Amino acid sequence: MKSPRNKRTFYMGILLAIVVPSIVCALLSIELVYATAVNVAQAQVPSEFYSQYGMGLLAAAIAVGGSCLGAGIAIYGAATAGAAAIAERPETSIWVLILAGLGEGVAIYGLLIAIMILGKLPTVG
Repeated sequence: MKSPRNKRTFYMGILLAIVVPSIVCALLSIELVYATAVNVAQAQVPSEFYSQYGMGLLAAAIAVGGSCLGAGIAIYGAATAGAAAIAERPETSIWVLILAGLGEGVAIYGLLIAIMILGKLPTVG
């Protein structure tokens, strides 16, 4: 059984390693979005531009989000089945890595599609 001091050290480590960087990243993201919104509001941009630009950003977000969700599901399946396969036959480990890599490829394809979509959007400002 762990002593209370070890539990406190464990939870403090989690706090410092996960929670604090997450909060810092969230605050920086909010600042970045606010600065971008201010720059767009100051620019003389026609109203038709906002809907086209917004749909492009939404399409890029769906491409990345959907592909990453699919890649996560694929990697989860490959890792779960791969761990069982390696436990019984260690020589199958290379096949597990290949199948997990194929799952990661799905996320890369989504990222490439998002980059192509964002490349077609007109510049702001």
